[in-house]
Amino acid sequence: MADTAVVLGSGGITGVGWEIGILHGLAEAGVDLTSASLVVGSSAGAVVAAQLTSGKLSLAELYQRQLAAHEGEIAARFGLPTMLRYVRGIAMSRTPEEYGRRLGRLALATDTVDEAQRRKVIAGRLASAEWPERQLLVTAVDALTGELKAYGKDSGVPLVDAVAASCAVPGVWPPVTIEGRKWIDGGVHTTANAHLAAGYERVVVIAPIASGTKTIPSPRAQAAQLAAGGARVEVITPDAAAKKAFGRNVLDPARRAPAARAGLAQAAAHAEAVAAVWAQ
Repeated sequence: MADTAVVLGSGGITGVGWEIGILHGLAEAGVDLTSASLVVGSSAGAVVAAQLTSGKLSLAELYQRQLAAHEGEIAARFGLPTMLRYVRGIAMSRTPEEYGRRLGRLALATDTVDEAQRRKVIAGRLASAEWPERQLLVTAVDALTGELKAYGKDSGVPLVDAVAASCAVPGVWPPVTIEGRKWIDGGVHTTANAHLAAGYERVVVIAPIASGTKTIPSPRAQAAQLAAGGARVEVITPDAAAKKAFGRNVLDPARRAPAARAGLAQAAAHAEAVAAVWAQ
């Protein structure tokens, strides 16, 4: 299907499960988004985007993987001190790039697990280590400049490295070294980076984090900009049941399965609206 895009936003390991639940539920309701011309993934969304475009597993198989034991994952917590650094960074930043630089300094100064160990975890999540032939963009933020980078198959960067960089939550996981530079979570720039779908006629945004600020546009604000440019856009964010399933720690692997089930249950409520956008 030409001129269609799916944007998958950031949101921790629970975001991975919920997004796959949504995608699987939509497909069961007759709206299969796997045919998208472009798939954009940031952080959790980068994992899902790489899985979705690999062609190795069906949505049903990807969903079952979310329900399986979370072997190989490393438990982590987004603690209050780190959260306060994020809040302070937002308050003191005028642009996403300035915010990225602040969180980049946090990431570079934090003692975390080894970069190679974290890369192994990311590799274990993917269905393939190869870039797909279809157009996939994986976002990351330069830890020094705060600038957003969208990696694709022509970037010369291994897919696992790009996804690991996109998932490098500052203050929790190590920055990822690519071509001599350090990279952090793509969701630092904006939680969905839906602006990368500009120019596409039909866009579906699936965003575990619905909020935004004056500095960081929300997924809905970005969707409104796409719509102003002539696109048909639908945005899906977590309902109350999904938020409850996420719990207080979106980085807890034990919450992935409940989040996936919540996504599957929520999808039916959005199927009609998504179908209206996706139809030619």
